[in-house]
Amino acid sequence: MKIIIPMAGWGSRLRPHTLKVPKPMVKIAGKPIVQRLVENLSTSVSEPIEEVNFIIRKEFGQETEDKLMEVAKALGTKGIISYQESPEGTAHAIYCAKESLKGNVIVAFADTLFKTDFKIDASKDGVIWVNKIEDPSAFGIVKLDENNVITDFVEKPTEFVSDLAIIGIYYFKSGEDLKTEIEYLLDNDIREKGEYQLTNALESLKQKGAKFVPGEVIEWLDCGNKDACIYTNQRVLEINKESEKFQFSSNFNNSIIIEPCFIDEGVEITNSVVGPHVSLGKGTKISNSVVKNSIIQENTTVEFSTLQNAMLGSFVKVANQCQDLSLGDYTICK
Repeated sequence: MKIIIPMAGWGSRLRPHTLKVPKPMVKIAGKPIVQRLVENLSTSVSEPIEEVNFIIRKEFGQETEDKLMEVAKALGTKGIISYQESPEGTAHAIYCAKESLKGNVIVAFADTLFKTDFKIDASKDGVIWVNKIEDPSAFGIVKLDENNVITDFVEKPTEFVSDLAIIGIYYFKSGEDLKTEIEYLLDNDIREKGEYQLTNALESLKQKGAKFVPGEVIEWLDCGNKDACIYTNQRVLEINKESEKFQFSSNFNNSIIIEPCFIDEGVEITNSVVGPHVSLGKGTKISNSVVKNSIIQENTTVEFSTLQNAMLGSFVKVANQCQDLSLGDYTICK
């Protein structure tokens, strides 16, 4: 099994947190979004992961590439870096990793996490992860027949067709067949709404006899903006509180920690109340403060403040604040 992770977007909706760090590298409960995604996928397959191909921009830099190789290594698999120079749609993004479109392939766009309890049936032609939503107009959606087989793919419908939204995770029995259909779109400049859409390739595969089935998730966690990230952090802490180590060697002085929280190494908490649903990165210092339902990255200082629903980057300094904050790296707010 191969995994392809398109993650070349700039993450503009999550700014300022993506000004220095690509969105999939933003940490949720102590791990980058993309690492949690790959780990979740690895539990959904029964065969070994041969490689993970990360599709990024060259501008993301060597540090990001090195961290992605560490993510693959932690899974005991091979990491590959591919580049997408311009955003031209979902099908175009996948084709940037064309060397990995061989055999069984999972494609997962790196801005979502999920919780599921099913294993991929590798004998199926394809599995499309879906989630029921109230307003499907902003998503690609699927329709099913009485045998639970997908009959239609519709990209961002203007009228109601179905409430099953594609969440951006796919399994293909034949990466080669997918590659052929994407090449046809590119060679013939077949675009929809100005871009090369994966749903067009899926429709062509279906018309040629491929049968796709839905893989419905128990919970779909978006990481598209600040509030969504904070909610996802909350849910990850709750879901994984029994299976992950969330507290490391830190210094608590006259303070209360309300679980679940992620507290990394070297954190100092003095005269404060932290939690529930707080993630604190390495070297962060909290003093004389109350922090709830927030994400704070590494080496940040918070003093004499009350924070809730806040998201702070690394090397941030906050003092005498009582508000919902969203601050990028190296910001001072006093």
